Amino acid sequence: MRTRIRHALTAAATTASVVSLGLAAGTPAQAAEYSSVLKIKGVQYDAPGRDSNKCSGGNAASEYLTIKNYSRTTTVNLKGYVVKDATGNKFTFTKSHTLQPGDYVKLRGNRGTDSDAKNVVYRQNCNFIWNNDKDTIYLYKPSGARADVHAYTKKANDRDGNGYITYHG
Repeated sequence: MRTRIRHALTAAATTASVVSLGLAAGTPAQAAEYSSVLKIKGVQYDAPGRDSNKCSGGNAASEYLTIKNYSRTTTVNLKGYVVKDATGNKFTFTKSHTLQPGDYVKLRGNRGTDSDAKNVVYRQNCNFIWNNDKDTIYLYKPSGARADVHAYTKKANDRDGNGYITYHG
């Protein structure tokens, strides 16, 4: 009886240590919540149709990242925020784009005209940024502090296979 209790206490202590260090397999380090009102709401990482990054007639604009202002009172200007993927491809919001509380923006691939009224900013680049099988999405504040991060795999996170994953409701 004592052996079982000692084993159970040792296992519980080991589990507590692993969790406190962020090493638990079920809780990836990137799942940590950051103190930011801006968060990644979702990503259309696999644009519908056959991938074509041609600026004319391609479907890069159908790949997008939705960033939402989850504050109830704070308006946020996206100027200076940075979005990156796992390999370092990045986009920096260089122009003012204001998100009111509860508002969102879709950061789309391809070339186009940014519009506050239509909640869209274009990367002005026809290449895809998100991998169709797996990737990590990073959102950084202008200060360089991490605002949000999410890793995905098609198999684990996109059960319906539509190429879209929701993170924050």
